[in-house]
Amino acid sequence: MVVRCGRELAGACSAMRSLGKDRAALTGSVSSQLATENNCKVKQRYHHPSETLNQLEVPEHIHSPSLEMLLRRLRAMEAQQDDKFASILDVVGKFGTFQRRLVALTFIPNILLAFFMFADIFMFTAQKPYCNTSWILAIDPNLSEAEQLNLTLPREPNGSFQTCLMYLPVAWDLDSIIQFGLNYTVSCQDGWIYPETKKRSLVNEFDLVCGKESNMEGAQTMFLAGLLIGSLIFGFVSDKLGRYPTILMSLLGLIIFGFGAAFVNTFHQYLFFRFVVSQALVCYAISSVCLATEWLVGQHRAHAIILEHCFFSMGVMFLTGLAYILPHWRLLFLVGGAPVFPLISYIWMLPESPRWLMLKGKLGAAKRVLCYAASVNEKTIPLSLLDKLQLPGKKVTKASVLDFYNNRHLRKVTLVMGCVWFTVGYSYFTMSLKLKDFGVNINLTQVVPGLMEVPARLCCIFLLELMGRKWSLILTLFQGSLMCLLILILPPELKSMMVLMIVLGEFSLAASASVFFIYTAELLPTVLRATGLGLVSLAWAAGAISSLVVIQQKLTFLPIFLCCISAFLALFLCSLLPETQDQPLSDTLEHYSLQMRNVAEELFTKEVVVDDGTDEVTKNTILNSMIQKSDMDILSNVSLQDASLQGRGEETDPLNN
Repeated sequence: MVVRCGRELAGACSAMRSLGKDRAALTGSVSSQLATENNCKVKQRYHHPSETLNQLEVPEHIHSPSLEMLLRRLRAMEAQQDDKFASILDVVGKFGTFQRRLVALTFIPNILLAFFMFADIFMFTAQKPYCNTSWILAIDPNLSEAEQLNLTLPREPNGSFQTCLMYLPVAWDLDSIIQFGLNYTVSCQDGWIYPETKKRSLVNEFDLVCGKESNMEGAQTMFLAGLLIGSLIFGFVSDKLGRYPTILMSLLGLIIFGFGAAFVNTFHQYLFFRFVVSQALVCYAISSVCLATEWLVGQHRAHAIILEHCFFSMGVMFLTGLAYILPHWRLLFLVGGAPVFPLISYIWMLPESPRWLMLKGKLGAAKRVLCYAASVNEKTIPLSLLDKLQLPGKKVTKASVLDFYNNRHLRKVTLVMGCVWFTVGYSYFTMSLKLKDFGVNINLTQVVPGLMEVPARLCCIFLLELMGRKWSLILTLFQGSLMCLLILILPPELKSMMVLMIVLGEFSLAASASVFFIYTAELLPTVLRATGLGLVSLAWAAGAISSLVVIQQKLTFLPIFLCCISAFLALFLCSLLPETQDQPLSDTLEHYSLQMRNVAEELFTKEVVVDDGTDEVTKNTILNSMIQKSDMDILSNVSLQDASLQGRGEETDPLNN
């Protein structure tokens, strides 16, 4: 069949399914002759029709980019035929106005995610406090600040004023104090003053000095603890309640506990607000990735998630710019958190995932949201295609957290990706903390990595196209581990070189984070996708907490050494995972187990052996093998495509062989 809408290979894909059925009639592993004029021997076993196209591999001695692209496109089209939703979304419009609007709705939330995640960096700026000794002004209010400090504060051996001690106040006149001096010291009684401070931070707001410095680390620990709990809870909630209500719940948390942090009265209130807002952050991150994964197909899915992460990096630069301009930490939360209020409109603008609706038995709602998307894209879905959107046996798909233990393939993916995510979280936080040890300006430590993360994530688009999900993740992790190794080898005296290595390492880890989200979301089935992302996010938070603990050890090389070891371990584990590029998404556990088993079999079977030939001969062999007589299955597929195209106002012509 030749389709006049520009998809010349559609008929070839349909014919390929016929070829798979013809060959499936043969017994076990039968060697058949394909295109004898090209001397290509093909070893064929029975497979599901959707796997037939995956059996055509590029010969090892042929490295034709055009041939590889042809095979990749054919596999993608065959995979879409096996995915009911991919077929429907093809009619709806793969990346029409509706999908572009859905991706655009993630821009502001991702900027706010970065803002609220890294806000603590600018809340605890270094301060030089002194005890408040205003009692002496009651004796002589005309004293200058220098005279006041000189008379009431003891000095360090190097001549500087002590920050945590003051002379005991006395009821003397000024002349007696100047003549005899004060000798008895006590701890600060009336708080502290910060004469050299130009900006108001949490340190001078709540006097986090003189033994209270540990509260700064406590704030980071509380935030990461919130990430741990949020990952565990809201992944499960998203799979139970849906993507739409979970995203709205997270946005409500950003409004109350993100923007509301500007109005706290005590430091403990601030800790509580940060603890809750971190749960809202991970809740949105998980649910938004699931929603984009389940609405978009193919390369558009990867591009959308990468674009989301680019705006996350822009949020870091947005935070840094505001922190540099605004003089008060409360103003920072007020101004930076203000864009959260327009997100209230998401109540009416955000769609639910049709895949999730179908799995929960809400077929009517799934059809309505698909028809709405088609109307926005100015398309029409044929009723015959919508009628195919149903669960086998019309039963609601059930799954639980226990399936991550009972299902062998699901358990393997979760453990491996959890290890990888632990490595990324540990390495990234270790490098960030290490960068602070070199005395680099706090604004530069955020702006420079933020600027580099945007091109790092955009480079993932080309990596994914050329190498696929698995090898892109391995490559970016390898680059990050190499930077860690260089940091370990270089002497501490080369601070500039080590700072450069840390920045390059963060560049690679930012790219690996984007690839990780795409890869993990595609590996997990729809029924447990959010729960799985939540479980592996637990590992990321655990890695971040581990970095905070290890970085405090006296052995300065230990954090970077462990960073390298964990990275190389993750590289090995990544090789155990299957590739998901151009593969249909799994919705149920049954389909997931079948797909993982088939992929595992293909890893140990060489499907095509080519003895001799050229690029053109091989291309012709592939295409000639696909152009065979159509059977009843092909005719039914032709009629389905005709109905789909007629719904879009397009024409088709049958090809009579």
